[in-house]
Amino acid sequence: MMGKHRSTEIKWLGLGRSSISGLHGLAVEWTGMGKSFERHCSTWASLLCSMNRLEPVVCTGPSQLSDYHSDTLAGKGVQEMAKEQLEVLHALDVAKTQWYHFTAIIISGMGFFTDAYDLFCISLVTKLLGRIYYHVDGAAKPGSLPPNVSAAVNGVALIGTLAGQLFFGWLGDKLGRKRVYGLTLMLMVLCSVCSGLSFGHDAKAVISTLCFFRFWLGFGIGGDYPLSATIMSEYASKKTRGAFIAAVFAMQGFGILAGGIFAIIMSTVFDARYSAPAYQVDPIASTIPQADYLWRIILMVGALPAALTYYWRMKMPETARYTALVAKNAKQAASDMSKVLQVDLEAETQKIEKLDDGQQANSFGLFSSEFLRRHGLHLLGTASTWFLLDIAFYSQNLFQKDIFSAIGWIPPAKTMNAVQEVYRIARAQTLIALCSTVPGYWFTVAFIDKIGRFAIQLMGFFFMTVFMFAIAIPYKHWTHSENRIGFVVMYSLTFFFANFGPNATTFVVPAEIFPARFRSTCHGISAASGKLGAIIGAFGFLYLAQNQDKAKADAGYPAGIGVRNSLLVLGVVNFLGLLFTFLVPESKGKSLEEMSGENEVEEEH
Repeated sequence: MMGKHRSTEIKWLGLGRSSISGLHGLAVEWTGMGKSFERHCSTWASLLCSMNRLEPVVCTGPSQLSDYHSDTLAGKGVQEMAKEQLEVLHALDVAKTQWYHFTAIIISGMGFFTDAYDLFCISLVTKLLGRIYYHVDGAAKPGSLPPNVSAAVNGVALIGTLAGQLFFGWLGDKLGRKRVYGLTLMLMVLCSVCSGLSFGHDAKAVISTLCFFRFWLGFGIGGDYPLSATIMSEYASKKTRGAFIAAVFAMQGFGILAGGIFAIIMSTVFDARYSAPAYQVDPIASTIPQADYLWRIILMVGALPAALTYYWRMKMPETARYTALVAKNAKQAASDMSKVLQVDLEAETQKIEKLDDGQQANSFGLFSSEFLRRHGLHLLGTASTWFLLDIAFYSQNLFQKDIFSAIGWIPPAKTMNAVQEVYRIARAQTLIALCSTVPGYWFTVAFIDKIGRFAIQLMGFFFMTVFMFAIAIPYKHWTHSENRIGFVVMYSLTFFFANFGPNATTFVVPAEIFPARFRSTCHGISAASGKLGAIIGAFGFLYLAQNQDKAKADAGYPAGIGVRNSLLVLGVVNFLGLLFTFLVPESKGKSLEEMSGENEVEEEH
């Protein structure tokens, strides 16, 4: 008899009013009962729930039933029950770490690997471009990019990134994360290849086509910021969400490292195959014709990791939070996440409709007065801290070769040939990445869900400020040959605490604290603010760091304030970032809906 009947587990909860106060916290369960009894119990469940304006909840497993028992014994009220998550979102929030989490990190992270490689590898080849295309016969020093050209080559990808962050961030909320995710990757692949194929009859034409393709490369890279962060945040459980989003971002460190290592390998091969004298020995012969292939190969290789992950990126399902909360498609959300989590999830169409009806007060638009009241300071906090961080971080990254030259860690350009200079710059940047940048990223991954986003960001800005002032104030001390190692250690520590600090947390937090329908857009706005800071850092530091004596400034540049004073300015910028961190809320251990207020419904009186 029992074998003929479907095993069923149903439970209902009712918070009693005066007429049914004795039923407070009532829970009824049964397994394997007859259909007649099941029918009668179902009727009573519906009656009790209608009196309390609650729904019966179908539990598909013992663990879920146990969870509801705990909630019942805790004495949940009607309003609190109304704030409960959809089952599919709750399942994601409490899911144990599974293989799909790691595949999502790799698929999303490869985009950031490519992002970092493409954005930072340009600093490895700008000196080479100057030697090849801007050589001046009879000059005492090798050719270098004119100020406007250097600013364009270094900054155009950042401008494209800013535009891409705003556009794809908005598009990710309008069309869905997945639908535009593949487009950003294809832009990166195509434009990485095309950057290396830049053509023209003269220097101006080559640099112009290079800048054109690097703008669109940056546009694709920009789209990857809000989409990757949002996708990872909406897939991850609330206990490990910070670590998973940070792990995606940490792939940047490997991208920077890979760019440096590849440049070291290629420059070593070229130098061994095509020997050339130093510039001071023979200015013309010091730049071999084959050097024109070297910078092109370095730029083009950035397309490979992105191309390898394109297929898997397109196979990822849309996130359940977008499908359920924005697209309102409960059936599709349950179907997609059932495959991902490998459990059976019920489509909660009626619950989504009721949540939608009850959330009229939450249907405010972006930048409406209600949005500004709830999230205005949060958006100001995420945007301002990212803006200030990137002024310092990008200026340090893009121009560390100039700083190392200034303190004598990289020999004078005239003592090397063109390929050897690429090797020296790549070696210095790779050493910094290996010792400080990469470890900093993964320290954040390890500790972000233990000590929280706020603490890491505050600590990072604090130590960035301390070490920047420690470098800048006694700057002349560090320029002495016996103190160069100490300078490199101090400089590395600023990178370590940038990455075990605000460089990671400014990426993580905007993906956690805004409503699903604005999440990608707000992350894009925050990231674009960061890139505005990066542009200011890239362009501003180029001019500020020039010698205060115009005669000693690089050719074509006006007198600046010097490297020491520029580093002092960066120290002040870091301190301002510390102050603005107090506008950023802590999201450790909380669900996305709890942080954004999406579970809140209008109370009935």
